[in-house]
Amino acid sequence: MTQLFSPDGTVTPVTVIKAGPCVVVQKKSAAGRDGYDAVQLGLVEDRPVKPKNVTKPMRGHFEKTGAGTPPTRVLKEIRVDANGAEVNVGDKVLVDQFAEGDAIEVVGKSKGRGFQGTIKRHHFSRGPES
Repeated sequence: MTQLFSPDGTVTPVTVIKAGPCVVVQKKSAAGRDGYDAVQLGLVEDRPVKPKNVTKPMRGHFEKTGAGTPPTRVLKEIRVDANGAEVNVGDKVLVDQFAEGDAIEVVGKSKGRGFQGTIKRHHFSRGPES
């Protein structure tokens, strides 16, 4: 989350999204054994995954696609409508497919801080020391 300041002084909260080049790794359908419609995307990064660091199950998952997609570090699944999934395995998904103002789901992850006291956990302040 960040904020944008307009010329008249109003502040608008915005979420900045990094949607790098993704490749469609798998397509799931409700008619198949999965029971729901989804598309599995792999994030293509600047530094590719070394073949020695890919486990055999993941290597088999990427080889099963048949599209020659290289193994990726990040795999995410996005639910789609039955008629809205107009992508095929091996297609690239770029940020150009989103328009300004489109509504998307954003999932965040809070920083774990372990077992903390009340000052850090609830943002309490301390009183005078003496």
